[in-house]
Amino acid sequence: MEEQIAVATINRETYRTELRARKHVLIADEPPDVGGRDLGPRPGDFLRMSLASCTAITLRMYANRKGFDIEQIEVEVSTSEEPGKTLYHTNIEIKGQLTEEQRARMMQIAKLCPVHKVLTNPIEIDTALEVHA
Repeated sequence: MEEQIAVATINRETYRTELRARKHVLIADEPPDVGGRDLGPRPGDFLRMSLASCTAITLRMYANRKGFDIEQIEVEVSTSEEPGKTLYHTNIEIKGQLTEEQRARMMQIAKLCPVHKVLTNPIEIDTALEVHA
């Protein structure tokens, strides 16, 4: 199984962070109102994009396997705060022909994407710090 590692590197340029995963490189940043240059999505945006893309891919895989007549799947994820928790709101729009039974199944499948499972189960983060002079 392929290693699942992401690396973030930030130098002296305020908030511009290079992200690497496998052979891909992306930039994260903050908007100007908090001192960044808006060169890329904010870290929270990546989390929302992760859930949105995972949901869309999971639905497309299922639809393809079942032969559903679906032209497009769009998944929008937003967040809001409540005391003591963050709420993720997922809105799925499907363009295509689905029966009521297929629609109900697609709703079930959306909740089975790996990122949804991670975000709805207990998470532990083990953090280590190394300092090099």
